[in-house]
Amino acid sequence: MSGSAGASENGRVYLDKQSPTAYHALVQTAEAVRTASAAAGLDRILVELVNLRVSQINGCAYCLDVHTRAALRAGETAQRLAVLAAWRDTEVFTDRERAALALAEAATSPADELAQERAYAQARKVFGDDELSAVLWVAITINAFNRVSILSKHPVRARS
Repeated sequence: MSGSAGASENGRVYLDKQSPTAYHALVQTAEAVRTASAAAGLDRILVELVNLRVSQINGCAYCLDVHTRAALRAGETAQRLAVLAAWRDTEVFTDRERAALALAEAATSPADELAQERAYAQARKVFGDDELSAVLWVAITINAFNRVSILSKHPVRARS
């Protein structure tokens, strides 16, 4: 049995602390995805919208906290953040953002093959190969971070 380097006050193992080498590899992946996204020309706000939408679907409070603050720093508005969960029912997102959000949802729930095909077809209309790949990598990576935080029960504490 191994030690409790990553134990939390809630009885869960903080996966990032218990297995730092594996977590560091995930962080390196996120850095590579961020670089690829920038190189593909993806706007930081679009990337954060994808991070947030995936985190909403997965119910990851920790990642929602982190990426809401990141989106606001990138210039996102409170209005758009407030309606993100219902993005299909608004007129506040661009065609590119809508395509990215649909693709992110399809990547998060890949068992819905019809939704995946529709999302991919919509994304093909507005993204080149590099952009499409970058959006999918953003969704894949935040899905992994969501699992780490959810399974570790990373706390979200009040900020002053």
